[in-house]
Amino acid sequence: MARKFLVSRVALAVALSSGLAMTVATPAMAAKKDKEKEAAGKFSPEFVKVAQPLQKAMNDAIAKIPGGKPTPETTAAAKQAFEAGVGSDGKAAFQSASAAATTPDDKNALGSMMRNYGIISQDLALKFQGSLMLLESGKLDAANVGMTNYDAGVTAYQLKDYANSAKYLKAAKDAGFVDSSGQLDLVLADAYKRNNNPEAALQMAKDDVAAAQAKGVAPSETALRSVLQQTYTAKQLAPSTEYAALLAQYYPGTWNTAVSVVRQLASLPRDQNLDLMRLMFLTGSMNDKRDYYEYLENVDPRAFPGEASKVMNDGISKGKLTSADVPDKANTEGRVAADKASLPATERDANKPGATGATVVAAGDVFLSYDQPAKAETFYAKAASMPGVDASKVALRLGMTQALQGKYADAEANFAKVTGTRQPVAKLWSAYAKGKAAPATAAAAPAAN
Repeated sequence: MARKFLVSRVALAVALSSGLAMTVATPAMAAKKDKEKEAAGKFSPEFVKVAQPLQKAMNDAIAKIPGGKPTPETTAAAKQAFEAGVGSDGKAAFQSASAAATTPDDKNALGSMMRNYGIISQDLALKFQGSLMLLESGKLDAANVGMTNYDAGVTAYQLKDYANSAKYLKAAKDAGFVDSSGQLDLVLADAYKRNNNPEAALQMAKDDVAAAQAKGVAPSETALRSVLQQTYTAKQLAPSTEYAALLAQYYPGTWNTAVSVVRQLASLPRDQNLDLMRLMFLTGSMNDKRDYYEYLENVDPRAFPGEASKVMNDGISKGKLTSADVPDKANTEGRVAADKASLPATERDANKPGATGATVVAAGDVFLSYDQPAKAETFYAKAASMPGVDASKVALRLGMTQALQGKYADAEANFAKVTGTRQPVAKLWSAYAKGKAAPATAAAAPAAN
C-alpha cells in the first residue's frame, strides 16, 4: 500500500476565507425614472416596489456590523434588525422578491442583499443563491468576479455540493483570483476528488507545475505534492523522481519526503543508495532511527569508519540513536586513527603513473568519506577519463564533491552525465545544487517533511 505522506487533508472552518465580509451598499433604487436615477441602475418597477423595504432593512442590519465583518454578537443583532424591517421571515421575503427580479440590475441588487442575509442568518444555501444571482446579473466589476466565484465555490463545498464547488472554484482560478489563505487549489482539488473526478485534480496540478516552470518560477508546493502523490502511488520512478527533485529544490524543508520517495521506489543496492543517504544527511532530513540505520548499513563501518563514526555521533547528539543502538561504536572509532594514517599512502598510490582506475576511484571514495571533497574531486576527475571505471558512479561522485565545494554549475554538468540506475540519485543531487545556486527562487518558508 502506498504511503499517504505527501498530500495534506483539506481542513475547512465554516468561514474558510470565503469572502464573508458584508456588502456595505447596494445600488440605490427609486420609483421615479429620471435620467439621474437611470444612470444609477435600471430596475424594473415591480422589483423596486418589493425591494425597497428589503434595502432599508438591510442597511439597518449592516449598521449593526462595524466594518462589514460579522461576529456572533453583531450577526445576531443584524439578523434581528433585518427581520424587524421585513417581518419575522427574512428568507421568505427574499424568495418573494426573487420572482420580481428580472433585469440585470434587479439581480445584482437582490443577489447582494440575499448573500448578506445568508451570512447574518447563517443560511449557506441562501448565501450561495445570492452569489449565483450576482454572477448571473453580469453587473459585477471585473475585479469582483473571481472573488464571487470563489465565494460561491467555497459555499458549495460547505454544502457538500462538490460539482458546483469545482465549477465555481475553477472559474475563480481561471479568473486569476488568489485567496488570502492560499486554500483555493486545495479545496478545488478536494472538490474534484469528492465528486469522483481525481483525474481533473491531477491534471490541474500538472498544469500548475508546467505553467510555473514555463514562467521560471517555483511551482506551488500543493501542486507538486499532488502530482508526486499520484506518481508515487502508481510506483512510477522516473516521474516521481522529477517531481520529488522539484519539490526539494524549491521547498528545502521537504528533503526527507523527496529522498524517501526515491529510495523506496528505486530499491537501490547499498553502494548506490549510500549516495542518497549522504544527501539526506547533508540536507538535515534524517528524521528517525531507521534513516540512521540505513545509512550505517550502506556505508559499512569496516570500509569507511570515519564516516560511520560521524553518522553514529550525529544520531546520538540529536537523540535519534542511543548508545545501545550502535554497540559497535567503540570498535568503529578505534579503526579511525589507523584508517586516517593510511590516507597519505592511498594518495600516493592513486597518483602513481601506473595507477589503475579502480585505485584512483577508491582514493576518491575514501577522501569523500572523510569530508575532503576538494581532494576527492581530483581523483574522480582523473578517473573520469580512465578505461574500465563505472562512468556513472564517477560522474555522480565528482558532481557531489563539486556541489559540496559550491561549484554548482560544474556539479550540475556532471550530474547530467549520469545514466542507468544511479540517475534518480543524480537528479536529486542536481536539485540540491540548483537550490543552492539560486536560493532566491525557492519558497521563503520551508514546509514540513
